[in-house]
Amino acid sequence: MVYVEYASGKWLIKEKYLGLKKVAGSMTDPIADMLNRIRNAQAVLSETVSIPFSKIKYEIASIMQREGFVKDVEKRGRKEKRLIKITFNKDSKISGLKRISKSGQRLYVSYKDIKPVKGGYGIAVISTSKGLMSNKEARKNKLGGEIICEIW
Repeated sequence: MVYVEYASGKWLIKEKYLGLKKVAGSMTDPIADMLNRIRNAQAVLSETVSIPFSKIKYEIASIMQREGFVKDVEKRGRKEKRLIKITFNKDSKISGLKRISKSGQRLYVSYKDIKPVKGGYGIAVISTSKGLMSNKEARKNKLGGEIICEIW
């Protein structure tokens, strides 16, 4: 009798956890998840990687394509099942990715303080009042903002 009560109690706890997981979601930092997926795909020499869609992740991927780090970026699917498919170059240039501004510590910079990444070989993605742009574009347009990540 005690075992049955224990099992049903454990089952209820598991059911509540799964319900909370659906409501709250399991991902705390989607941009860090995107960077990790790209890093892992590069490590296993994959030609493509699929990432759950959001506008900010699509803009980051578009900046990576514009700067020549990836070959192609495209949206796939509809509504809840939308994905971003990133195709890498044959001779991939990405050797590192780093999340700079995190949920616990935001990092803002004025346009005068924007530094080149890895001596100009990399880029920083900056969220400005005019949208997301690379550090080179932000400095040229004299716009500062939050540094999202660095790619080199």
